[in-house]
Amino acid sequence: MPAPPVPPDLRDHLALALVPGLGPKLTRAVLEHFGSAAAALAATAPQLETIPLVGAKLAARFAASFRNVDITPEWDLIDAHAVRVVRAGEPEYPARLAAIDDAPPLLYLRGALTAADANAVGIVGSRACTSYGKRVAERIAAGLAAAGWTVVSGLARGIDGAAHRGALDAGGRTIAVLAGGLSKIYPPEHADLAEEVAARGALVTETPMTVAPQPGMFPARNRIISGLCRGIVVIEANAKSGALITATHAAEQGREVFAVPGNVDSAPSAGCLDLIRKGARLVRTADDVLDDLRGIAPLDPGKPAHRPAPAPAPTLFDAPSPGPPAPPPGLDPQQQKVWDALATPRHVDELSREIGVPVGELVVVLMKMEMRKVVRRLPGNQYERRV
Repeated sequence: MPAPPVPPDLRDHLALALVPGLGPKLTRAVLEHFGSAAAALAATAPQLETIPLVGAKLAARFAASFRNVDITPEWDLIDAHAVRVVRAGEPEYPARLAAIDDAPPLLYLRGALTAADANAVGIVGSRACTSYGKRVAERIAAGLAAAGWTVVSGLARGIDGAAHRGALDAGGRTIAVLAGGLSKIYPPEHADLAEEVAARGALVTETPMTVAPQPGMFPARNRIISGLCRGIVVIEANAKSGALITATHAAEQGREVFAVPGNVDSAPSAGCLDLIRKGARLVRTADDVLDDLRGIAPLDPGKPAHRPAPAPAPTLFDAPSPGPPAPPPGLDPQQQKVWDALATPRHVDELSREIGVPVGELVVVLMKMEMRKVVRRLPGNQYERRV
């Protein structure tokens, strides 16, 4: 059977979501500037150029994309895979996620989000976890689920999969946030697990249906994991783990950050031990997590949690100092070129042309810089200096 017609109030928003490079912040800026998705799609390049951070080249590219975007193949896949598209501001859109600075304008959703998901905890960690990490992840997830809390993770191999499995085995709810589109589950060996998650919780992504996950998309995905949660538990993250990016997002969003310790000479736990030194709360069990979260007065979603105490607790990450940024030490010549070019945020394609480095090679450089916390990936495949 053919797909049903696209609801008129969704068509133009879905078209904007399919425009390459138009991430959450720019989408919000475009909508605020023009007043509606329909007006934005009718905008000319000179009109688009009046939006901050949209230069002449980007404006011309957006204007051409607006004229040529075709949502029919996307809508057919949405229908075929029983996916719903939820816009920011609609009742089903999670209020906690809506309050973060770069909330996705649209969520692709299989399964259901419920009011119970307001009490959610993320569990993240290494893909190459040890048996210890897997055991702890399953145990903490099961304990949270048994207490009525939703477990959020990223459906990846290792700790993520163990967290989802622990929640499901305990009869609880779990949400998987994917980096790629929902027409093809990644990793493929978690396809059956994804079906169970969708039946007992939800699969969520901001990415159009056919887009395969690329390395640079996972840090952006991680902000959604933390954005959905009241706190994040990091289990077995090495010193350069992407799970530490999730912890950073969580701290910046005012969420609680928890870390499970490991042996002091365990490389898989080096990142967790460093988080604990920086102020993350050491936890061993689900009860540790719940005791801490229950001691925090629940505020409006997205606002920093407030722990009753006579004096403010130290923050997990120091705020950047004001003033013009100095180049970080230890950059190789290629990384220095990237740093110099990022005086203002740049789309990866624009950055590739500017410094003359192929996109595939550039993504590897940017990943290394991101792990060193030198640059930050923004939604829409843009990058900026992290100062």
